[in-house]
Amino acid sequence: MIFDRNETKDVIALLGAGSMGTAIVRRIAAGKKILLGDISEKNLEQVKHDLQYSGYDVEPCIVNALDKGSVEAFAEKAASLGSVKYFIDTAGASPSQASPEHILKLDMVGTGYAVDAFGKVMAAGGAGLIISSQTGYMHRLPDEVELEILHIPTDELMNVAYIKETATQSGIAYMIAKRVNHLQAQKAAATTWKERRARINTISPGIIVTPLAYDEFKAAGDLYQVMIDSSAAMRTASSDEIAEAGAFLLGEHASFITGTDLLIDGGVIASIRTGVYKLH
Repeated sequence: MIFDRNETKDVIALLGAGSMGTAIVRRIAAGKKILLGDISEKNLEQVKHDLQYSGYDVEPCIVNALDKGSVEAFAEKAASLGSVKYFIDTAGASPSQASPEHILKLDMVGTGYAVDAFGKVMAAGGAGLIISSQTGYMHRLPDEVELEILHIPTDELMNVAYIKETATQSGIAYMIAKRVNHLQAQKAAATTWKERRARINTISPGIIVTPLAYDEFKAAGDLYQVMIDSSAAMRTASSDEIAEAGAFLLGEHASFITGTDLLIDGGVIASIRTGVYKLH
């Protein structure tokens, strides 16, 4: 049976086939082509199956987000399928899962590769979204370091002296990488993506319950519970809540929003800044 006879479809590229990214895609993908990228073939097939059996047109693609060539090929594949109107990047590793070096290479440099690559193929009026983290607000970078990051190529990020000297623990590396994500969106919004007449933003989720999040909950002991209890919302959130905000930022009603970050953390950062909760 042919479910959709429309041959020309806008393309949505999702890098990282996790629950948060797929939740966003489900809100915007009706009548569109989904290019699903992930390093795990098993994960790709499972998500492809779930999306197809929900009525979506989806094509899987093995992508190594650590490899510049692989990411560029993913972007080129998206462009070959049609007009690339949406790009969502959720690829990353959490502090309990990886070394500081791996986190920086994947969450920081790998994200930069993706932003750069899709900055060459986005269609006019298109929009991109990087999933960052509330931790991007937990470790302030000196102003001069931020300016340095904003003015160097992605390939040079690992050589920034401040990052090399400071990101020696996985938690700190993660915080720095996520702050750099904000800067990467700002830079792209003002330069390469602007030239394509496309927008790009970041979302910084707080404590979101996903399958991978359980690794963090187990590794951190009571830390997350105290953080939850100290926040204004006094609860965690679901991927679907993040997806609602993501769909807004990618949609037409957000056409004047680019180069910015939306913090969705239930008030965790507010509790830190006011001293209600203290990081350890």
